[in-house]
Amino acid sequence: MEKTSRDPAMTDVARLAGVSHQTVSRVLNNHPNVREQTRLRVKAAIKELDYRPNRAARALVTGKTQLIGVVAQNSTLYGPASLLSAFEEAAGEAGFAVSVGRVKILDRDSIAAAVERHRDQRVAGIVVIAPNSSAADALADVPAGVPLVTVDGDPDRSTPLVTVDQAKGAFEATKHLIDAGHETVWHVSGPADWFDAAGRVEGWRAALDATSAEVPPVVAADWSAASGYRAGQMLARMPEVTAVFCSNDHLALGVLRAMSERGRNVPHDVSVVGFDDVPEAAYFIPPLTTVRPDFAAVAHETLGLLLEQISDGETTRPRRTVAPMLVKRNSVGPPPR
Repeated sequence: MEKTSRDPAMTDVARLAGVSHQTVSRVLNNHPNVREQTRLRVKAAIKELDYRPNRAARALVTGKTQLIGVVAQNSTLYGPASLLSAFEEAAGEAGFAVSVGRVKILDRDSIAAAVERHRDQRVAGIVVIAPNSSAADALADVPAGVPLVTVDGDPDRSTPLVTVDQAKGAFEATKHLIDAGHETVWHVSGPADWFDAAGRVEGWRAALDATSAEVPPVVAADWSAASGYRAGQMLARMPEVTAVFCSNDHLALGVLRAMSERGRNVPHDVSVVGFDDVPEAAYFIPPLTTVRPDFAAVAHETLGLLLEQISDGETTRPRRTVAPMLVKRNSVGPPPR
């Protein structure tokens, strides 16, 4: 195409690709609802014209920046930290910067204040990692019209939501233990007000019900290895306990130590399964069978859902669930005879 004296505009790209300028915008924003053939045609036109989006001009016209605000707890917990890292990477690939508003506690006032700070930054949209009930309550204060996605939030709220299928992961973990020959499976749970923990209890119970196995009482804990150790000390003294599903890998680590100190070998005397597949799980003694969430897929689904709202003002599929996978290692065996 013959070069003009002015820089190419989005309309020039649209004309050369034979599409609307809205389609060009969706391609630039990595919108998921664009056919691959159309996406390639638009990218070819962008390359031929050497088109560069004017981000500053867009911000002046729309009042929005190429910035996404994220609200997350200031925490080193593996799941939320991994999710945040995956989202920053996905957003960067789509041409967006990420501003993270960290809060010390996940309460209504802290999250509402963080959301308002992001709105003052004129962010294009907001993602809230809202894993417990108090965090979810704060979302009721977000004004209508603000592009917003929650991650691991309350499934009963109407806010667009992306989450790992916690119940499915827990079901598969428990079923794996039942299939190994155990009559029932005990569960060391996460905090009761966390949606992840509740979903894992639901899946554990469903797997036991599906096989008409006895459902033992839930052993309540937090997310720490110390809490798992205390639960494990109790379970290790109970000879009828031959299989334990833990709500995360740190709990499983504590249970493994407690069993070892009591002289109960894993997996010959007791089988243990975790959840999260932390990097160290393969190096526990024994290497831990666990459930691996796909944090990259959650991040891309979250970004896609947010971009739909930014470009279209709405979303056609406000609930998106990502299935985890069971990772089998050496911590599961048949019950002792």
